[in-house]
Amino acid sequence: MVRNRTAEAMLGKGRTPRRLGPKRTNSIEKDPVGVYCRIRAPGPDDGESCVEMISNSTIQLHAPEGLKANRNGEYKETQYSFKKVFGIDTSQTQLFEDVAKSLVEDLINCKNGLLFTYGVTGSGKTYTMTGSAGEGGLLPRSLDMLFNSIGPYQAKRFVFKPDDKNGVDIQNQVDALLDRQKRDSQILVPKTPSSRQKADPEVADMINPDQACKYENVDEDTCYSVFVSYVEIYNNYIYDLLHESPVDPVRARPPQSKVLREDQFHNMYVAGCTEVEVKSTEEAFAVFWKGQKKRRIANTQLNRESSRSHSVFTLKLVQAPLDDDGDNVLQDKNQVNVSQLCLVDLAGSERTNRTKAEGSRLREAGNINQSLMALRTCLEVLRENQMSGSHKMVPYRDSKLTHLFKNYFDGEGHVRMIVCVNPKADEYEETMLVMRFAEMTQEVEVARPVDRPICGFAAGRRHRNQEFRDELSRRLEERGGPCNADGSPPLTQLIENLPPLPACNLVDPADDQTLPRIIEALERRRHIRHALIQRYNETASAIRYTIQQSATQLGAQENLLHDHQAKLHDNDKVINHQRKEIDRLEKKSKTLETKIDILQKTVNVYENDKRSLQQGLECQSVRHHRELTEMKRREQQMQAVVNDAKLKWEKECDRRVNAKQMELQNKLWVRDEKLKQLKAIVTESSNSKERSNQTSRETAGQKRSPSLLPDSVFKVPNRGRAVQFTDVEKLNWENQAATSRKRRSDSSDSTSNIGESDIESPGAFASENLVDQK
Repeated sequence: MVRNRTAEAMLGKGRTPRRLGPKRTNSIEKDPVGVYCRIRAPGPDDGESCVEMISNSTIQLHAPEGLKANRNGEYKETQYSFKKVFGIDTSQTQLFEDVAKSLVEDLINCKNGLLFTYGVTGSGKTYTMTGSAGEGGLLPRSLDMLFNSIGPYQAKRFVFKPDDKNGVDIQNQVDALLDRQKRDSQILVPKTPSSRQKADPEVADMINPDQACKYENVDEDTCYSVFVSYVEIYNNYIYDLLHESPVDPVRARPPQSKVLREDQFHNMYVAGCTEVEVKSTEEAFAVFWKGQKKRRIANTQLNRESSRSHSVFTLKLVQAPLDDDGDNVLQDKNQVNVSQLCLVDLAGSERTNRTKAEGSRLREAGNINQSLMALRTCLEVLRENQMSGSHKMVPYRDSKLTHLFKNYFDGEGHVRMIVCVNPKADEYEETMLVMRFAEMTQEVEVARPVDRPICGFAAGRRHRNQEFRDELSRRLEERGGPCNADGSPPLTQLIENLPPLPACNLVDPADDQTLPRIIEALERRRHIRHALIQRYNETASAIRYTIQQSATQLGAQENLLHDHQAKLHDNDKVINHQRKEIDRLEKKSKTLETKIDILQKTVNVYENDKRSLQQGLECQSVRHHRELTEMKRREQQMQAVVNDAKLKWEKECDRRVNAKQMELQNKLWVRDEKLKQLKAIVTESSNSKERSNQTSRETAGQKRSPSLLPDSVFKVPNRGRAVQFTDVEKLNWENQAATSRKRRSDSSDSTSNIGESDIESPGAFASENLVDQK
């Protein structure tokens, strides 16, 4: 209802409300699904146990003998944590105190709740929800606490009447009375007994009176009504267990399935479902047991009374405030708050290879497992969406079970699950799957319910009305009148003030005493009546005068009020003008703030650019300084290399010059020696020619052979080489060949040997000139 008002307020502005983004959902407070674990007491024939309770929030599963838990063939022990673990010695009272009591309190405080039991077949789910004689389960204890809390404040029957669209209408007293009379004539539901009637032995004495509990913070200025409904989901069809179908003795009609619909607040409900108004715990449990007898139960190899369907028992609490007098319910449908608590007993998952189910039992088991798998898939998608922020579609429509509870997971409310565990070793694998599902369910979060709005009436209306009735009854009793408030106190007081009439038994027409007494009494009464009339007139005149004075004062007050209203109107104009001015200044301020933000962003951009340019400039200056340093270092290195090379070549040049000078000196000495020899030879040959002119002439016709030098070998210091001289022509030829080879070698030398070639060439030219001269 609050959600609808908010939507209307948003749509009333003439624009479509902005769609909330994924980040805004984080502002909604959420609570995780409360998952509890209850370990069933082992039976005498169960044998080995695979479940161990380590602490009040942790259990451990042991692989039974003969079962390999992993590929290595080693036994694997796994631990699972819950909000609380209840051992085999836990009583139904303790379980209710820890799990369901707060849900009943939330129900009274206009908050929705969902409680369901989950586990394998034969794990004690139905016992946990319903209980047994002397050990009532969560359902009867919830009913008992609810009616113990709101019992004195319940509205009369049929004041609230459910409509066919998951809503509630308020009837006036006449319509409610007619419906009550019609109900009494039909006697569809037995009245609430003053004492316990003889009930079925299975439900008798479900709750010990010493264990009854009550919620103390109940609003006494509110009227309450409780409606219950009971449906089952069998083979993915919904059936109404409280529907009274007409009996056909010829042909029995099968029950008709119901459909799911969505109301104006997008809440899912079972259309056409029977809702019974109950006024006590006994009546509510009798209605529940009437539907429980229609629930489908079958015998299997694992469970003698195995539930073949999911049962949903809904407690709907309707509450509305009292009027100003504190007497009747306020006739305003917008002030009606409806909250509901769903108690669900899920059918247990089972494996057909163990139950040996066939035919209809096999089909039932398949549908049960499929609906439980759909529930698990929906919770997995919800967890993934909440953890990763994705928006995957949750497949609620895959099963009627998940589609019916869509409101609790997508809307708001408290969701709690009790995982029932059978410690029997044969149930190890199924129990492990249940534990994994429970561990995953604890990570799903549901929106926390918000508090409903409180009406603006003064508190304590019912109490003041009751005090007025008690005081009126007490005064009427003191005056001998009726004890109710139907009489008229002023008329009674007036009659009591008149003198009593005398006995008027006339036996004789000539009686002269009785009639005068009666006439005298009537005269006294007439005088008293005139006195009362006179007093009444005086009082009326005084009251009239007082009223006139009050009217005069009221006129003056009205004039004053008018003046104040005029001043207030002027003040309102001033305030409106100032408000407009404030709005204008605020808009201007916002505009300036926007400009300041833009300028600040621009300055920040420029500052960032400046900072980046300064950093780039610093980097370039550092790089330039590094390059200069590197160039200087390389210049110093090159300078050192050049100096070293220069010294090296200077030394090499000096060495080569000295060596060339020695070589040239040796060559000059050798040539000098050769010249000396040639001179001696020429001189000796000239003398011998003169002596043998004649002999030479004789042999002139003969062929002359060249002159030969003596076969002497001269040792000269020419790098250890020995020179043998022949004739002069051969010597000249050798000198020319050596000179030409030297020239070719000098032309092919590099620039580094320039100094050497410059040093060698003078000696070569000198020797060549010397030979030419000779």
